Amino acid sequence: MGNHITASVEFYFRGNKISSSLELELDQYLRSSGKLPDLYPLLAREINLSPYSYEYEIMQAETIMVSQASGLVADYVTDGFLDIDAFEAAWSENSVLEKLQEIAKQNLSIDDLQQHGELKKALVQAYQLGKASAN
Repeated sequence: MGNHITASVEFYFRGNKISSSLELELDQYLRSSGKLPDLYPLLAREINLSPYSYEYEIMQAETIMVSQASGLVADYVTDGFLDIDAFEAAWSENSVLEKLQEIAKQNLSIDDLQQHGELKKALVQAYQLGKASAN
């Protein structure tokens, strides 16, 4: 299941209400860079707002609200606020576990690694060791 959100921001400039909303599929960003993009430039682009304008500065003073969250990201949205750091960490961990599950299935015919706690722990430790030695 993918991770989707609708990000929105609303602000007033010279007495006019300006709002922008954008639907995002988050997995593509996390797969390519491991991080979510800065949402303000994306929202500004949706309404043809220059990043060098006063309107953009006013927009950045407002909080981006998140709605219609689906997938793992839904667990990290509370009252319209997304805990980006916690979601990125959870997504990364979940991504590793999916890869380890595939390894366990291919090599050991284990369909659910969660049922083999010790093996899961050993695979995660081996992954972390390999990651640490690569740095």
